[in-house]
Amino acid sequence: MNITARVCFSLFLITANSLAVSPWACAAETEEQISEVTVYTLEDFRQYSPRTALDMVTRIPGFAIQGDNSNQRGFGQAHGNVLINGQRVSGKSNGAVESLGRIVAQNVVRIELVDGSQFDIPGLSGQVVNVVTNGLGKTAGTWSWSSRFRDNLPPYYNDFNIALSGGKGALGWTFELDSSPERGANNGPEYITDGQGNRLDKRLEDFTHAAEYASVAGSLSWKPASGAVGNLNASYAIYEPDNKEVSKTYPVDGPEGRRLFKGSEDEWGAELGADYEFGIGPGRLKMIGLLSREYSPMTDEFLRGNIDGSDLSKSLFQQTIDEGEYILRSEYAFGNAAGRDWQIATEGAFNYLDATSSLSEAEGIGPLQGVDLFNANSRVEEQRGEISITHGRQLSPRLSAQVSLGMEVSELSQSGDVSKVRTFTRPKGYASLTWQTDDSLKLITRLEREVGQLDFFDFISSVNLNAENGQTGNSEIVPQQSWIFSLQTEKDFGAWGAATLKVFGASIEDIVDRIPIDDGDGPGNLDTAWQVGAELEATLKLARAGVPGAEITLSGEWYDSEVTDPLTGETRPINGDTVYYLFSELRHDIPKTNWAWGIGFEGAKSNRFYRLSEVSLEAHPPGFGYVYIEDKDIFGATGRITIGNITNQNDNFWREIHDGSRLDDVLVRETRERDFGQIFTLRLEGTF
Repeated sequence: MNITARVCFSLFLITANSLAVSPWACAAETEEQISEVTVYTLEDFRQYSPRTALDMVTRIPGFAIQGDNSNQRGFGQAHGNVLINGQRVSGKSNGAVESLGRIVAQNVVRIELVDGSQFDIPGLSGQVVNVVTNGLGKTAGTWSWSSRFRDNLPPYYNDFNIALSGGKGALGWTFELDSSPERGANNGPEYITDGQGNRLDKRLEDFTHAAEYASVAGSLSWKPASGAVGNLNASYAIYEPDNKEVSKTYPVDGPEGRRLFKGSEDEWGAELGADYEFGIGPGRLKMIGLLSREYSPMTDEFLRGNIDGSDLSKSLFQQTIDEGEYILRSEYAFGNAAGRDWQIATEGAFNYLDATSSLSEAEGIGPLQGVDLFNANSRVEEQRGEISITHGRQLSPRLSAQVSLGMEVSELSQSGDVSKVRTFTRPKGYASLTWQTDDSLKLITRLEREVGQLDFFDFISSVNLNAENGQTGNSEIVPQQSWIFSLQTEKDFGAWGAATLKVFGASIEDIVDRIPIDDGDGPGNLDTAWQVGAELEATLKLARAGVPGAEITLSGEWYDSEVTDPLTGETRPINGDTVYYLFSELRHDIPKTNWAWGIGFEGAKSNRFYRLSEVSLEAHPPGFGYVYIEDKDIFGATGRITIGNITNQNDNFWREIHDGSRLDDVLVRETRERDFGQIFTLRLEGTF
């Protein structure tokens, strides 16, 4: 299908949708619904000296932002929990979280914490934040600057952010200029043993990561007296990472050697999103468009040899990725009575990834020679159309329900080294029930049929020179599907704080895991899998415990899963799946002073990763701890000094390499322990 046909297909979906007519069902109009809204103003966050709307939202007790991220399938129904002036942000990588960071705190009229079912936006459930801004406010801005110092790396001084927001009449706008460099380093020994534990080699390794990231972004909003609403969001970013790993090798039987890995990338990405909502007949129609592009040329180089000049070799892998996403969506909402609303939505989308790759090797001082790498030069495309109908209903003053039924049709095609075209039809939808048991406790149940997003990189072969492995691209992959049941509890403890706990279980079909492919392995579908988990967000305020101004925030996740290994036939967890994640922080804003201090900890654990001939595991014991002190009035600005990694976290890695496949004997074991020391950060931020 050519570009013209694709556009016509998407326009057909939108035109067909716009033929319907309906009255507008506005959220939070009934007396029962209004009573469920918790309202925050700038004064509620005064102790934190917030500079942006993002600073305010992140301090709402028991609430954690869930953005509409770029991994979502299309634009689709809302998966995030943040609205701005009652509207979703028509962006993905430039979405709600990024937009909040561009809104100056003094331009926030109020923040409403309300149940998502009160908005006629399919997909919203549970706690949702609606940030209401004053588009008539004067122009205001925020700025921040930081510098970081750590072992084995030069400091950086170009971490800064400038954001502006304002408006006049019906027009509001934001602008942001950001520079966020990255610096990372670790070093330590790696031990190589055979299957019986006898040492074969010792390597002293030193790894450094330096990256420059810069972006410019902005938005326009238009709210004329006619009642129409228009929004435009745009962003452009560059990302230039450079990685380097130097190893000194000391084999038991052989001369001392050296290994050098260098990797670099020169990436740019751009996104343009727009939406326009207006009344038509007795209802309202919303049109949404999104265009996203990313271009990423990368080069990896690996050199190996002994200091006596023997056993020299060189490998070079180059890959250029050009990818894009184009989406047109329409949503039509109508309601027949208070507390009841309907929406019909259609969406047309086109995604592509175009990969050009080459691998070359040389022995000794000879020239590089090309190596065949099948399915590494290919183009993957997906054309998709979907339609859904959603109904929300207030069953009683404390009970509401929302049901959505949908269908998508997609065409997957691959050209280049592999040629294949496939078509799929997938049902999707959900049903949710929200019960406000009393003024402080809310329960939300949800059953969803979900179609997963494809990772087009799974279709393409690639090489990891540093790990001396890679993947075989798989042209047979299909989107995974899941039945997901969840129960979410939201509890307000009043002056003590708030907490949200979600538990869920998922039955997964066609899960994408790791499977044998020809003589190698790569991503592929397995028949079934299951996953269960729990997620907790909590805030405990300590004023009633005798420590005014102090609070503890906690984020916790736990998961368990099971899938049948395609090689051994035994059950194991999903490849690399998270076992747990924990973040906690104690912050104390000292009353009647400008000072605050805090201490925090972050830790995580993942499952092993299984390949055809390897098993590996990354670990970061005992976790990352930090401590900071903050002065909230340095000539009107806020300054913070942070010391990171006070717990002396290490970056560890373990790998078993088998002789053939994992059904055969262990050939080599690798064990790595790297230390990256403490990190010192100075940060200043203010408003103007």
